[in-house]
Amino acid sequence: MKKILFAISVMLCFMNMKCSDDDTIHVDSDNLLIGSWAEPVYDAEKITFKKVAKLPEEDYGILFKDNGSFVVRSSGWCGTPPLVFFDSNGTWKLDNTLITITQDQYPSNYIWRIVSLTANELVVKRELTEQEEDHRELMDLFDEIYQLSISVSCTDSADWTFTAYGAKACGGPQGYIAYSTQIDTAAFLQKIEVYTNLEKAYNIKWGIASTCDLPKQPKGVVCENGFPVLKY
Repeated sequence: MKKILFAISVMLCFMNMKCSDDDTIHVDSDNLLIGSWAEPVYDAEKITFKKVAKLPEEDYGILFKDNGSFVVRSSGWCGTPPLVFFDSNGTWKLDNTLITITQDQYPSNYIWRIVSLTANELVVKRELTEQEEDHRELMDLFDEIYQLSISVSCTDSADWTFTAYGAKACGGPQGYIAYSTQIDTAAFLQKIEVYTNLEKAYNIKWGIASTCDLPKQPKGVVCENGFPVLKY
């Protein structure tokens, strides 16, 4: 009799799909994003996830809850064996095709753009935040400055000098850069001024902190293998 009752209970469990080991993938027809996603495949800036019944025990996965809660299961950023997977909690918000995620581990804020979404597959692409876009603008301008600074081969140190650039949040320049007096120095120094003012604005806008020590000022420039080297 006990065996019969056990068999009936197991049968009912599978009929109602309420077993603790339920592998059924539940799809929210109102929002296909809701649920667990795992088995990521990376292709350049895109990530493709598969819909799964629940987060894997020992693998990366993400969970979007209908109350706005977000869970990511990962082994952290070190990736040193043996891997130990744990959950980090956060929140998510959907605005058209943009998913804004805030979580309690690094990176604390990031944005994914939905490339495609079906009941079984989610493809996302990382979007730059406003702060990241501002920082990229700074880096692009500094790259222009650097390329100008090495656009002339350094053969005679008498043709070279240096100037301060950038702005630390606590005050003072970020450092010094050498440049040739044979280039358009007015245009070069103008770019330096623009960069410095942009960094000041960036620091204020995003509440950047820094140390208050000042970089050591060079005494001059020497030429080594065609490149300028600051001499201290």
